[in-house]
Amino acid sequence: MTLNQKIRNLQPTDIVFIIAAIICLAPFISSPIALILGFTLASFGFVPTQFNLAALTKKLLSYSIIGLGFGINLNEAIEASRQGLGLIISSIFFTLFLGWLATHFLKLDKKTGHLIAAGTAICGGSAIAAVSPAINARDDQTSLALATVFVLNAVALFLFPAVGHLLEMSQHAFGTWAAIAIHDTSSVVGAAGSYGDEALKTATTLKLARALWIIPVAFGSALMFKGDSKKITIPYFILFYCLAILIAHFVPQFHSTYILIFDASKRLLVVCLFLIGSGITVSKLRNAGHKPLLLGVILWLAIGTASLTYIELFL
Repeated sequence: MTLNQKIRNLQPTDIVFIIAAIICLAPFISSPIALILGFTLASFGFVPTQFNLAALTKKLLSYSIIGLGFGINLNEAIEASRQGLGLIISSIFFTLFLGWLATHFLKLDKKTGHLIAAGTAICGGSAIAAVSPAINARDDQTSLALATVFVLNAVALFLFPAVGHLLEMSQHAFGTWAAIAIHDTSSVVGAAGSYGDEALKTATTLKLARALWIIPVAFGSALMFKGDSKKITIPYFILFYCLAILIAHFVPQFHSTYILIFDASKRLLVVCLFLIGSGITVSKLRNAGHKPLLLGVILWLAIGTASLTYIELFL
């Protein structure tokens, strides 16, 4: 079916969904509201089935992250990465080790547990998508891990800004915490963006530095489970994000244009969270099961609490 045919076959419910997505571009719609709106429409069957929304979301998220790079100061990005490198590395290894330990203790399927640990340690669904083929995980194992991370990402979008304001965290401190303790890049940027622009810039920089660890962790996972390292997917949008930062730094005469791209990318990210919310259904929440979700919560609380303690004491 061609795109024109898909458009002609749109139902009234599909049109409502599209209008809601467009409204999410408006500045009065925040990331949490967009997520709830998407989930609500999905619950009432308003999500179009003729479009591959998962693929669309992935592309839009990549574009929005690249666009955010035009608003990042190169020197600040280098400094933030330098300061946060130790925290990133230690949090990844701590989470993976704790995940292995908790998986054994809960008697959970090893591959499912490893996928949840990898998603928590690095960048949620992207890490799971990269590691899954490398360890030859079954579809049901991958789906359980994705559903678990999906649920916790949705909670993080509301919980983290509330805790940050309660503790009166600085913009830099909150951005660092969000980058370390929230799974998916979309939720990291959504939570940090609702906290403030400085938090957003810090969180985006550190989160993408953390996301680069997808590659070594995927290779290590392939060796651990005797999988196929040739199936590892590399998140190339991170390289384009870095390129955007370099362009903004070395070609400063277009600064006003870069700010427009940065602001537009923030709004596009809200649309991405709307689309992500539309992919969350009650059935997916049920299918997550209590053991995978329990493992996800244990890892999330551990890394969230440990990183928050470190940040409050040393940043």
